Amino acid sequence: MLKVAIDFGTSVTKIYRIGNGIVLAEATCLAVSKETGEIRAYGNEAKRLLGKTAEATEIVFPVYEGEIASERYAGALLAYFLKKVVRRAFFGVEVLFCVPCGCPDPSKEKYLRVARAAGVSRVNFVETPYLVALGQDVPLSESNPVFAVDFGAGKTSVAVFSLDGIIAGFSMAVGGNNMDTHIIDCVADTYGLKIGLQSSEKLKSTIGSLYESDSQSMYVNGRDIATGKPRSVAVASEKIAPPIRVYVDKVLEYCELLLRMLPAEVSAAICKNGVFLAGGVCALAGFGDYLSEKLQMEAHLAADVQTAVVLGGGRVIGNAALYRKLATG
Repeated sequence: MLKVAIDFGTSVTKIYRIGNGIVLAEATCLAVSKETGEIRAYGNEAKRLLGKTAEATEIVFPVYEGEIASERYAGALLAYFLKKVVRRAFFGVEVLFCVPCGCPDPSKEKYLRVARAAGVSRVNFVETPYLVALGQDVPLSESNPVFAVDFGAGKTSVAVFSLDGIIAGFSMAVGGNNMDTHIIDCVADTYGLKIGLQSSEKLKSTIGSLYESDSQSMYVNGRDIATGKPRSVAVASEKIAPPIRVYVDKVLEYCELLLRMLPAEVSAAICKNGVFLAGGVCALAGFGDYLSEKLQMEAHLAADVQTAVVLGGGRVIGNAALYRKLATG
């Protein structure tokens, strides 16, 4: 039986296929007719239309803050992605979904219904903090606790765990999309320029920084709020730092809360081992240094923060012992 791990993310979906590695990374969105509900474009093709469609077409994101928001469109998008990477009947495919820490049963039921709508019948789940560690080849054991943070686009998961289970952990609806929305507001207030989500995301990924002395800048195009005319402006990294830092600091508050919940021996081990980080937000300049300073421990960034979770999922589905230990139905 063919096995795949799927990180069905708020912003990007990634699929790992046994024997091939990561075979897909596409935007989790569709272009849909407002009048009929007909799907006109999927994935990256749909995202390229963001902010550029006529009134008759809307861009739909079927996963919101780590949760299935539209089962119909999520099922259609999943089927489209699987057709690209499996190329055979889906009943012979087993899917391992990467889900947020503490994902409740009703949310898992949504994933199951979406999988069935896409033609998949065999489904299991694994929580993302485990995968942050496994995606960095961190060895797991019953006696060596690991502290990991998955900082995604729509949801962030924080947990301390061992191979025996999660010692303390939770998820919160804080992520990179919050930053994008507030960068739009920041550029409007500071420069009098209205920009779109794609421009905001590009600003964050190109010049977004947690270094106070960072002096990068980037030109961005938009609409002048006063005149309504097209205009471009050079945006400085220091100007968009506040909406970035406020969400990172919010996650840090939760991290510190979690650390206060730990038994003394677990805290000692975590202090020695440090924190393991993955997720697109971790690519921000200075992210690792900032968390290391605030948490007073070493911060380990995945080699590719965008794909560490799905790589971890690939390790789970490729290892029978890990699969039995970590996967849940």
